[in-house]
Amino acid sequence: MFNELVIVRGGGDIASGTIQKLHRSGFKVLVLEVPNPTSIRRTVCFSEAIYEKQITIEGITSVYACNMKEIKKAWLENKIPVVVDPNGLYIDVFKPGILVDAILAKKNLGTNINMASITIALGPGFEAGRDVDAVIETMRGHNLGRVILKGYAKKDTGIPGDIMGYSKERVIYSPCSGIIRNICNIGDVVKANDIIAYVDDMEVKASISGLLRGLIRDGSSITKKLKIADIDPRITEKQNCYTISDKARNIGGGVLEAILYLKNNRNYGVCGYGRKDIKRSI
Repeated sequence: MFNELVIVRGGGDIASGTIQKLHRSGFKVLVLEVPNPTSIRRTVCFSEAIYEKQITIEGITSVYACNMKEIKKAWLENKIPVVVDPNGLYIDVFKPGILVDAILAKKNLGTNINMASITIALGPGFEAGRDVDAVIETMRGHNLGRVILKGYAKKDTGIPGDIMGYSKERVIYSPCSGIIRNICNIGDVVKANDIIAYVDDMEVKASISGLLRGLIRDGSSITKKLKIADIDPRITEKQNCYTISDKARNIGGGVLEAILYLKNNRNYGVCGYGRKDIKRSI
């Protein structure tokens, strides 16, 4: 198992919980991303290496890699390579034993069960046992992180998790399409109605008072109603801006459990690229 390759599609904040868990557990991880990620909690997204060339989260460093040589160099340095590959071309190149779809698009953007011997997807949009081997529940609550081997994760409600009685109020969406210019930074304490950014000439104001936990990258081209910021009402929790969330850790644990279960189940096993007469009894 140690040094076994896992390709993870997506490097956002939830995906980064899985990436961290697998890296620390001894897997060799390759992250596939889009050219211009629009992450909100950028300080805890390994995908930010695409912009910054490298980013370190809780002692683990990801680096932007442009070719095979740079990917292998990152692995030799115990770093996580992040490549621009929205179509998953590197899946055919490396033929991994394990593939994790952590895009969290709430729909399947092209991952299928034959892409690797073990395939796992996070959240809704996938049927376990058909599209992938396992789906990990991403909805907060009793089943968060649960490994689903048959069926679907819960549908997305569009309602953010409750913190101190605030839910929808915590999240800010773009009032229009345009280029964002940030006035505040992640980690700043803001008051309700403070201007935190402009989208073109339109003001974006804080919805509640609290800690600015997430804010889309300055200069991003965004569309109307795109999620662009996240406020935590707990102003004493500034360290949370720079550490992986409880939700992401739970989901990462579910991914690790799914991998170990599928590897140990006698009807599954890493046997190279694709499936060869695997009997499905679950």
